[in-house]
Amino acid sequence: MRYDPHETLVSAARGQPALWRLAAGLAVIAAVQIGLTYTVYGLISALRGPGIAEAAFRGVFETTATASDTLWLLASFLCLICGTAVAAQLMQGRSLRSLTGPPGAAIGQFIRVLRAVALLYLVLWIVLPAGPEKVAHRPLGAWLALLPLALPALAIQTFAEEMLFRGYLQQQLAARFRSPLLWIGMPALLFALAHYSPGAAGDNALPAALWAAAFSVAASDLTARSGTLGAAVALHFVNNAMAVLIVALPGPVSGLALYTYGFGADDPALGPLIAVDLAVLGLSWLAARVALRV
Repeated sequence: MRYDPHETLVSAARGQPALWRLAAGLAVIAAVQIGLTYTVYGLISALRGPGIAEAAFRGVFETTATASDTLWLLASFLCLICGTAVAAQLMQGRSLRSLTGPPGAAIGQFIRVLRAVALLYLVLWIVLPAGPEKVAHRPLGAWLALLPLALPALAIQTFAEEMLFRGYLQQQLAARFRSPLLWIGMPALLFALAHYSPGAAGDNALPAALWAAAFSVAASDLTARSGTLGAAVALHFVNNAMAVLIVALPGPVSGLALYTYGFGADDPALGPLIAVDLAVLGLSWLAARVALRV
């Protein structure tokens, strides 16, 4: 069966499948993430002064648009990784390895999918029309100089979200429910809600959230087909690299981008771009499956 490899991950979740434990685990994740964020803020404030702490964490608390703010925001997802690891151990007796799958297989699948999806994006960038107007945002030299920091920070952010949604949440739901409609659908709903931002995106908020739900379904499917988080992390990483490092929407989280679009998140011009992104997501999912032969 196409989802047989998922059993590698779900078997570890069956020891403690109660839904109350999952709900408590999500509360633990939130508490640890918030607690660690403010602990680090307090340490920086004590060691370097409140002014430096506020400047360092402006991107975490206010989501502003400078390069340093964006780096701090992405790196702050380390707190989410820690929270998820603590919750899994405390509430289900699970290790980090049980959430990600065997490290060797996960890394191998990550590399194969990363290579395939990145090549797809490169081909599409070359052959498709130029698309919406793009504005140079950061000089090429400065952009290249930031990559050694930006790439690891982006890897932290994408791994954290996959560890929570396609790791902890999906696997614990699969241990409780047999139907993929539930253990794929419920994380997709929560992932969409996490990306629903009517204040910033206006009328584009719902289409953007629906795109996020589709992404979650694709990532969940790849996780279930492959038996590790490697493929989903790679898909997420390439997608976010394009949206954060290459061409970003102006405003929040655009500080590391080489280019920005000539319109904001609430502009009607974004609607067709979301539709194109949905088609590219489908192609990326197919490319990942070809790379994995699943």
